[in-house]
Amino acid sequence: MSFEARSARTSTTGSSAGESVAVVVVTHDRADLLVAMLDGIAAQTHAPDAVIVVDNASADHTPEVLAARTDLRLEVIRQDNLGGAGGFHRGVRAAYDQGFDRVWLMDDDVVPAPGCLAALMAVDEDCLIAVREDLSGALVEKAAVDFDLRNPLAIKPKRATVDSTYADRASMPALVEVHNVAFEGFMTRRSVIEEIGFPDPSFFIFYDDAEYAVRARRTGRRIWGVRDAVLVRQLDFNQQHDLSGWKGFYMYRNLFVVHLRHGENPLVRAKPWLITLAVLLLSPLRGGRAEARNVIRAMASARGMRRLTDSARPPR
Repeated sequence: MSFEARSARTSTTGSSAGESVAVVVVTHDRADLLVAMLDGIAAQTHAPDAVIVVDNASADHTPEVLAARTDLRLEVIRQDNLGGAGGFHRGVRAAYDQGFDRVWLMDDDVVPAPGCLAALMAVDEDCLIAVREDLSGALVEKAAVDFDLRNPLAIKPKRATVDSTYADRASMPALVEVHNVAFEGFMTRRSVIEEIGFPDPSFFIFYDDAEYAVRARRTGRRIWGVRDAVLVRQLDFNQQHDLSGWKGFYMYRNLFVVHLRHGENPLVRAKPWLITLAVLLLSPLRGGRAEARNVIRAMASARGMRRLTDSARPPR
């Protein structure tokens, strides 16, 4: 069915009935985790219309894993390692170009419960997330219920998360409004992409998903966590990255970009400069010369990223 026919049906009914959905997966050198993730997709009670896997130049046995999946409507895009941001940019664009009504973004280290996609498709909203738990069943959803780009004194914009607000999944309401997302379990409609564009590939890793959520919310849309859409993380969360290493550069730079692009007042947009100054002043006490170099580089790079990358702009 053509995009025009699907769109006419959706706009006429005003509901999610009959919408098509493509899953977009980004992977890099985690073939064994990818097997479990694809098994989870294959077990969905609501089968996706397509599974688009972007392989960021994996050097392990990922190609063999993908070649064996004749049970899925699989499309594989192999590219240089452009990070998660570059992978999701490429995958979302492919799904958009093929005319799907919804796009469900997925990382290679999560496994959806069998009813996860059905639970999401049953909700008639433009932006949704599946709610993550760990292998023990504990709630580990880190999406922010308060992402503050107004208060210049808030060093970290993420003020409260789903798992810091609710003790467990059972205590959640059916829908929880969130302010940012992770690109593992986020679902968006085609109309959102048409209005705000694609994930920004220049981020490489970190904050590309948070920045996309801010763009969506700036259009007046609300993002909902769906309690009964269960997504299981195969790995423990590890958000304590070495700020003096290569990941630290991207964490600083992309956090700065979010503030420079979307800060709601001049003081918030000035926060990256203040953070840079604080890191430099404290570096002799902390022995963090490498971190100081990172934050200087990050600030310089972020200044050139104040505007959305051209390739991430809305399609014309």
